[in-house]
Amino acid sequence: MTLASILVAVDLKAAARERLRLAGHLADEFGAGLIGVAADEPPFGVPPVGPTLGGTYALAAASEIVMNDLTRAHAVFEAEIGRGRRGEWRSNLGPSLPFLLAQAAAADLVVVGRREASSSFAIDPGDLAMQLGGPVLIVPPGIDRLEARRVLIGWKYTREARRAVRDAMPFLTRASQVVIASVDDGFGAADPQDLIDLLRAHGIATQAVAPDATGTTVAEALTDAAAEHGADLVVAGAYGHSRLREWAFGGVTRDLMAGSPVCCLMSH
Repeated sequence: MTLASILVAVDLKAAARERLRLAGHLADEFGAGLIGVAADEPPFGVPPVGPTLGGTYALAAASEIVMNDLTRAHAVFEAEIGRGRRGEWRSNLGPSLPFLLAQAAAADLVVVGRREASSSFAIDPGDLAMQLGGPVLIVPPGIDRLEARRVLIGWKYTREARRAVRDAMPFLTRASQVVIASVDDGFGAADPQDLIDLLRAHGIATQAVAPDATGTTVAEALTDAAAEHGADLVVAGAYGHSRLREWAFGGVTRDLMAGSPVCCLMSH
């Protein structure tokens, strides 16, 4: 199991450069191609009724600003992926999330940063994970490399957790140690034995732990366990449900996306 194509969301924040370096290292590790993606639309307001002086000019000027930002993002992508890597750039003047979702059909893995509401080309990783139908790697600021030699799996008896494990197999099969963490979330801790047997059948070195979540959250228990076992990647299911046009996320999903100090691979 491997990755042949990695898609990276690019913006103009410093963390985007770190994210691109991380994706470049993964591309080297797996022999994968890289696709850089950015999209945004001008901040159109609702005009008053009737013609407005300079409205056409304002529309063109706003579009030109976004196009210039897309050009700058392309330059960041080219500068960070370096020579010798297979890279492709895709950008669009329009909403960022629908465009990225459309391009994701060309990739095995989508790499994004944390949500930054003030950022151009902002992608909400939660919305992405719930709609993508594949793995999303969420990279915290300050991280520009992912070795994934030790990986921690947040295990539950759910479809989302099973999907996340299968989506993470390219990483798990290369890891020197995989830790399965079953945390009691109030409904009992899931027995990891079947998952242990499955991973060992794939030749993956595995151990199981049961972190204590007393006095803390499940997300904190998982990230504490990751630190204890030296894991730099947490694999977990993404949980949530749609509320009209917004997503209501489970507490563990929300907390991992917003505050995990290590990379998280999540699937829904």
